[in-house]
Amino acid sequence: MKLVLLGTGCPQVDPRRMGPAQLVLAAGRKLLFDCGSGVTQRLVQAGVKGAEIDALFLTHLHSDHVIDFHQLLVSSWHQGRDRPWKLFGPPGTIAFVERSAALWKEELERRIAHERRASTAGLEVEVKEFTDQQTLRGGGVTVTAIRVNHDPWPEAYGFVVEENGQRLVLSGDTTVWPPLIEAARGADCLLHEVLIRRELRPEEHRSEETIAAVASYHTAASEVGAVAAEADVGVLILSHFVPTRFDAEALVAEVRAAWSGPLVLGEDLMRYDLATRTLEAGGAMIALPR
Repeated sequence: MKLVLLGTGCPQVDPRRMGPAQLVLAAGRKLLFDCGSGVTQRLVQAGVKGAEIDALFLTHLHSDHVIDFHQLLVSSWHQGRDRPWKLFGPPGTIAFVERSAALWKEELERRIAHERRASTAGLEVEVKEFTDQQTLRGGGVTVTAIRVNHDPWPEAYGFVVEENGQRLVLSGDTTVWPPLIEAARGADCLLHEVLIRRELRPEEHRSEETIAAVASYHTAASEVGAVAAEADVGVLILSHFVPTRFDAEALVAEVRAAWSGPLVLGEDLMRYDLATRTLEAGGAMIALPR
């Protein structure tokens, strides 16, 4: 199983970090988790076409995790996709897809009529809404949805992805949450979001009250190491950085206060192979101890 970080950012605009999105390659299948801003470009950079994606999973419906959904559909159709999308999402996903289709209905009808492509199947979306602890199986891969705490957002989930005894856990957006820790216990890899509180300072557009509100539904850098330690995971990879620019040495020190295991500060287009424990980034390959 391989994990490809397509977007490690947040709603903040940063050309180094696109919006949240991860690609998991397992058992010959290509699974996409979230479709934040820039996901279609990052897929191409990673050597994968949207047309090739077997299934799309959504952690939740916050805009930074779904904003490029329509772009993903249209660009994949332009790449020759000739099969409907399989979309798995939390309660509310069916309504989200219906609203998106209604918004773009006229534009798509004109595009389809004018471009006269061989098939429109790639623009169709088959949606299945999951519930907490529900496991979805297909092609030798299982994906289990774990409800997390991103209050006041009503429905937010992390995922456990398993294939051939390897286990990858994606936190989604969450506070420190015991059910997620339990689901991640002994996992080969934990990809976890992180909020770096000391880097968020009051500005003209951001008050102390705003900062406190944002921090209240994320996991702080001072907490995420303890999450990995309690779950006893093989490697901790950080992503969804809030904010996207930060003092990396200070962040490592903060996490290291509670976590002594392998630690990776994620970057867009970084790849991690769970079987070989090798990390590829910027042309370099790093082998982690077993």
